[in-house]
Amino acid sequence: MLVELSAGPIEYEDTGGDGPVLVLVHGLAMDWRQWRLLVDELRGDFRCVLPVLPMGAHKRPMHRDADLSLRGMGRIVAEFLEHLDLNDVTLCFNDWCGAQVMVADGLMGRVGKLVLVSCEAFENYPPGLAGHAAWLSAKLPGGVPIMRRVVLNPTLRRLPFIFGQMTKHGVPDELMREWLEPLKRTEIRHDFRKYTGAAMKGRHDLRAATPALASFDRPVLVVWDIEGKMMPSEDGRGLAEAFPDSRLVELPDCYTLIPEDQPAELAGEIAGFAG
Repeated sequence: MLVELSAGPIEYEDTGGDGPVLVLVHGLAMDWRQWRLLVDELRGDFRCVLPVLPMGAHKRPMHRDADLSLRGMGRIVAEFLEHLDLNDVTLCFNDWCGAQVMVADGLMGRVGKLVLVSCEAFENYPPGLAGHAAWLSAKLPGGVPIMRRVVLNPTLRRLPFIFGQMTKHGVPDELMREWLEPLKRTEIRHDFRKYTGAAMKGRHDLRAATPALASFDRPVLVVWDIEGKMMPSEDGRGLAEAFPDSRLVELPDCYTLIPEDQPAELAGEIAGFAG
């Protein structure tokens, strides 16, 4: 499916149905399939809507003047909800997180509940060694094609500063190749660099938005991995403390990509929270 927003065309998946609406947002250089295993668990009871944001795995380039900064991405998510006329949704983030800036910018009007799953927070932006490597690739001439070739190599991908701290059990090679295929195109690399290259501004905006979290009075579920190092455990606990109505769940045997490592457990937590 496709929707035309002010920043450009956004593809999305929609399982349909009359159940409560979950909007599931992916991370850098991934698409909606980051949540595929979770969707398999939830599609019978929930309507799952999954936009593909312009973060490198998207197939349709954005307008040349589109704002693809952290705050710009937050506005894309909010406009997506408005365009599809989705209300009282449970908005879920994993790895990437625009929730803080969306709260600060008053963009949560259609959100009834919020789920934050091992994601960027506080000073951890860009997150960990891999996040800084992605930022550096956007700044160096030819950096993105080099990064793409490195991540495509299964041995190099497992290194901690590449993808090794993202998932404990790994992403299938075929899916990883499909995620990275669009970065062969100049216009998609342009979008990717616009977002990752603005990481230092995004870090400032994320930090500045943190005090606004106390104003979000709707229920929040924070689900965090306790073994990975990319998203520190103290950030999960800090996020849970920053919201007035929140609950923290910590899961073992997983890293940042909990939807990949522990989909059934995460699905159960989200179903109990959003149902």
